[in-house]
Amino acid sequence: MNSAARLAPRALYEEVAERLRQRIFSGELAPGDWIDELKIADELGISRTPLREALKVLAAEGLVTMKVRRGAYVTETSGKDLADVYHLLALLETDAAQAVALHADAAGRAELAALHAELEAAVGDAARFFALNEAFHLRLLELADNRWRLQMVQDLRKVMKLHRRHSLQKAGRLQASLAEHRALMQAIAARDGAAAAACMQAHFQSGLEAAS
Repeated sequence: MNSAARLAPRALYEEVAERLRQRIFSGELAPGDWIDELKIADELGISRTPLREALKVLAAEGLVTMKVRRGAYVTETSGKDLADVYHLLALLETDAAQAVALHADAAGRAELAALHAELEAAVGDAARFFALNEAFHLRLLELADNRWRLQMVQDLRKVMKLHRRHSLQKAGRLQASLAEHRALMQAIAARDGAAAAACMQAHFQSGLEAAS
């Protein structure tokens, strides 16, 4: 892992940002951890310039906090930060769920149903469930067809993922999340926008309680 050539063809700093992002999401770099620039640059076989550009990207996403004369740290979020993120996500995704229930075509609803079926099958594998859960939510947002809302949610979800994996590992939360998805799918299948919105709102409220 000492050759910068392995990071082509994506812009070098973008690939470095993605590698660090995945380390943060996996917990290898935990909230509050100092990011050792010299060590990481050496591991990747790169100079510190693209690494610092990558850290700026992660800082803009809220995943990294830059401290004067102290360097970069994985962002630590307070209870209020977490509640604020969930509040905004609930607003945006509740609106999206209603739009999908009312306007998505049969093909789009079938895509969501297929993702939901994969979620059902992954109930014994928390890591796979976590990935499929995110894919389900992002596909719902794509079907709601508002690229600005999608972009905002993608950014907010990066911050949420600092905590989300732990919330799904809490006793009973994975099964409860799945039941909430079932209710949402029933509302979408019935083309009931109000019910879909209510299901998504409840889903985020339960998620926040588990993450807090």
